[in-house]
Amino acid sequence: MGSSVRELAGATPATRDRYVDLLRVASLGAVVLGHWLMAAVTPDGVGNLLAVVPGLQPLTWLLQVMPVFFFVGGFSHALSYRSLLRKRSEAASGVSTDSVYSAFLRARLQRLLRPTMIFVLVWGAAALLVQLLGGGGGLTGVTLRMVTQPLWFIGIYLAMVAFTPPLLKLHERYGWGAFAGLAGAALAVDVLRFAAGAPYVEFLNFAFVWLAVHQLGFLRADGRIRRPALLAGAGLVTAGALVAFGPYPLSMVGMPGEKVSNMAPPTLALLCHGLWLVGAVELLRAPAARLLERPRVWRTVVAANGVAMTAFLWHLTAMFGVYGALLALGVELPEPASAAWWAQVPLRLALAAALTAGLVAAFRTFERPVSGASGASTTPGGAGGGPLAALGATLCLLGVLGLSMVGFGGLLEGRTALLIAIPVSAPAAVAMTLGGWLLVERAGRGAGVRAGNQRP
Repeated sequence: MGSSVRELAGATPATRDRYVDLLRVASLGAVVLGHWLMAAVTPDGVGNLLAVVPGLQPLTWLLQVMPVFFFVGGFSHALSYRSLLRKRSEAASGVSTDSVYSAFLRARLQRLLRPTMIFVLVWGAAALLVQLLGGGGGLTGVTLRMVTQPLWFIGIYLAMVAFTPPLLKLHERYGWGAFAGLAGAALAVDVLRFAAGAPYVEFLNFAFVWLAVHQLGFLRADGRIRRPALLAGAGLVTAGALVAFGPYPLSMVGMPGEKVSNMAPPTLALLCHGLWLVGAVELLRAPAARLLERPRVWRTVVAANGVAMTAFLWHLTAMFGVYGALLALGVELPEPASAAWWAQVPLRLALAAALTAGLVAAFRTFERPVSGASGASTTPGGAGGGPLAALGATLCLLGVLGLSMVGFGGLLEGRTALLIAIPVSAPAAVAMTLGGWLLVERAGRGAGVRAGNQRP
């Protein structure tokens, strides 16, 4: 792998925006570290450190960096889709827009869903075996329920991929106006939710808030974020005002027992938090770019990006594995936030990092680009590929979101969770995801133009 990383790093085009690659891996790394730190595990269950020590909640204004990942996704998707459109115009006039869309979805979903499906199938088989043997209680049961929760992020990202072509068109026509439209829709949803008490309307902000952040990536791709300090300041001040005077909680991550969460579903306050983060990371672009010119630093970023999704998928597995091993060895788990608990943090983090590295070594091959997925074809694509790919992406989105909600606990009892008012079980969610992926693969293979090997 070392020589491969060295070759990839050495072959990096001078025009590549290396800072975006750094932001991608750093944001996922921050999420992983945050999950490890926030978990307050005892023999009786799993709590949240931020609920135990509310004074730590302001740290979420720095550490809740998922908006940065979605911002980077918008940048990457804009470049990738435009590249496919150029290939179509240069290589084959008979290739339809539907075919370009199918190829775009296929390339993006491969890099997301190959490692995700391996994770899901391994955990599904393990959960079934555990429950057939009569297990599934205590920390094991908690693990089976919680290990899939981070998959919500995959589901939201799938929606961003699917909506890239129409939203990119809106961006190219209206620029900041397209972002303002989505932000305005998020504001309207919160007004209806908090002022009018309209039921269920808040779930629309899963789309409006995150797609607005994604739209900022389009603006970044076209060099239209020219005053990052103003963006950061406006976002920070507005988010602060919304929390101080509105119905929004202080924490930018979900808290157990709270009636309102800024995350699930996302709120206008979280969107403003995203503005503050995007402005802040843009202010750091110049010094970071100089740092990334150093070969060793850049090789580290390239290596980390090659396994980032695998590490994200398996990091909770590693964390629960560490806690399970400590309990099995008779190591006492101190009261969360006590002096003994804090003293144990470095050991737990080191063990979780080591176990995650082992899992990455075992499963990283599924994150690598598929052989033959690059290049361009001049064969015109078949009709109807776009709708088929869109249907597949929708099934993937619903399946992944459903699995993040229901988990793998209670497989034999038929446990379900509500997904848009429809009960969904883990087997049904897996079937939707796998079926959707196969539809996208079928549509993309006949698309007539193929995507290059770019990060999701």
